[in-house]
Amino acid sequence: MKPRILFLDSNHPVMMDVLQQAGFVCEACYDLPKADVLNILPNYQAVVIRSRFKLDAAFIDAGTTLRCIARAGAGMENIDVAYAESKGIRCVHAPEGNRDAVGEQAIGMLLALMNNVCRADREVRKGIWIREGNRGYELGGKTVGVIGYGNMGTAFVQRLRGFGVRVLVYDKYKKGFGGDGVEEVELQTIFKEADVLSVHVPLTEETQYMIDDAFLSRFEKSIWLINTSRGKVLNTADLVKHVERGTVRGACLDVLEYEKISFEDLDASQLPEPFQYLIQSDRVILTPHIAGWTFESHQKIGEVLAHKICAVLNAPAI
Repeated sequence: MKPRILFLDSNHPVMMDVLQQAGFVCEACYDLPKADVLNILPNYQAVVIRSRFKLDAAFIDAGTTLRCIARAGAGMENIDVAYAESKGIRCVHAPEGNRDAVGEQAIGMLLALMNNVCRADREVRKGIWIREGNRGYELGGKTVGVIGYGNMGTAFVQRLRGFGVRVLVYDKYKKGFGGDGVEEVELQTIFKEADVLSVHVPLTEETQYMIDDAFLSRFEKSIWLINTSRGKVLNTADLVKHVERGTVRGACLDVLEYEKISFEDLDASQLPEPFQYLIQSDRVILTPHIAGWTFESHQKIGEVLAHKICAVLNAPAI
């Protein structure tokens, strides 16, 4: 009997193509309510999800024949990974698929912010021609601090090469990666010397609201801040305080703590005063969680994840 894989979210067609060629039966139920999914789950050996809903202990218990849970993306916070793996279910994801997209967007947002590109564009479209008021800063010669040196952090650092910057990297769980233009440092060095901070950490109990008032108050220079990780890594109200004070020169935010769990929309009931400040500030650039959302990354995620599922289910990938 061929192993069966249940797709709970839409993905690039290449994923199903690879899996079907490898001998799996792929079935989609993109709109079926979670309660109904639980009823059919015992029929499948693997599930593929992006972020439609949480795969909690109850879901995992219902998957009596599950051998693999695959997340089409990087973060795994919507899956109870520890519980799944305690039940013998492998959990895989595909950060290799969208790391290049994230690295490029982080650079693009930073350059746009430092050079007032978004504000100047809006002004010119209104017939307003201001040069001195839109004088920008060069990235060259600045010191860039990076927190987290996994797939996303390394992709961002690779793209900094050629800008003539000093790169300081802190990773609590990785050591011995310094060299080739990267300085492995403790947080205190970043607090003291960074002009730019880019955050590349997963959302966990440890990192939730890691970037808060106390954290931002430790920087000795005014900084530009980039967050392309997860919204709840950053306390928005505390960020606003520091933008108002000038201790944060500006912020590039691809993610917001007010996003719904699916990342497909903002939670309309959770748009407080700090959010209103962000949307009115020309020192903040906002995008709707699209840093890893390119046409190329869509396909690469599908390819990477299909091969990982094949490896878990002991089938050769085509």
